[in-house]
Amino acid sequence: MPSNDSDKHAAPPLPEPLRVPVADSHTHLDMQSGTVEEALTKAASVGVTTVVQVGCDLKGSRWAAETAAAYEAVHATVALHPNEAPRIVHGDPDGWSRQGARQPGGQAALDDALAEIDRLAALEQVKGVGETGLDYFRTGPEGKEAQERSFRAHIEIAKRHGKALVIHDREAHADVLRVLKEEGAPERTVFHCYSGDAEMAEICASAGYFMSFAGNVTFKNAQNLRDAVAVAPLELLLVETDAPFLTPVPYRGRPNAPYLVPLTVRAMAEVRGADEDTLAAALAANTARAFGY
Repeated sequence: MPSNDSDKHAAPPLPEPLRVPVADSHTHLDMQSGTVEEALTKAASVGVTTVVQVGCDLKGSRWAAETAAAYEAVHATVALHPNEAPRIVHGDPDGWSRQGARQPGGQAALDDALAEIDRLAALEQVKGVGETGLDYFRTGPEGKEAQERSFRAHIEIAKRHGKALVIHDREAHADVLRVLKEEGAPERTVFHCYSGDAEMAEICASAGYFMSFAGNVTFKNAQNLRDAVAVAPLELLLVETDAPFLTPVPYRGRPNAPYLVPLTVRAMAEVRGADEDTLAAALAANTARAFGY
């Protein structure tokens, strides 16, 4: 029966529950419709019993820390997204200071924002620093310096507080790997929404980096991701939604949420020729180990 246009914007139906519970290693509950309680209840009903709420700016990082303090099933990460750093440095209105006031920009404004991330990273419920890294998709040459400076600062913060580092890497593979090598990666480093290929997966594996796969592993044009899933060591695999983005097939384009993790788990199991329950158990254990909860 053909779907109508209203279906394109509707929340997808609940998938068949997982028999072995897993964690959504990267989500943005603050960007999703409904309450936190509703999202967690819906996720738990299909076997997604833990979520990692990820901060992308100061406001979102504060919210992540507050939400993780209030809900046992939520852990937080805090950071300035790679695209946030150039905005702050160049005085864009989207850049915010520690007090929430608009800033004229400059390196001092970025330092001020990083100091707040450092403060939040010390909190017990904050299990990671990220998403940080490099994003060359929307940032031109003028923004690269600010991104790299911010990335290096986040690496230092993660190491000093003993927290996981959550990497955002978009069209910047070589530079992300270079900076991690130059700075010395934290003991626990996660490539969120892994976007490399099988060759890069082997490089990440040799360094002990976790690789987290999102719903785009189900996309028709994402053979590179499926190749990476196939070769990545089981003990370094994670699963995520990056909700509300990257909704898995067959619901691509509709709102994503943690309850849709089972679709990606099943796609990963199929690629690896693995038993779903065995993969789910590994994903759950790996996420707990990666984030130290």
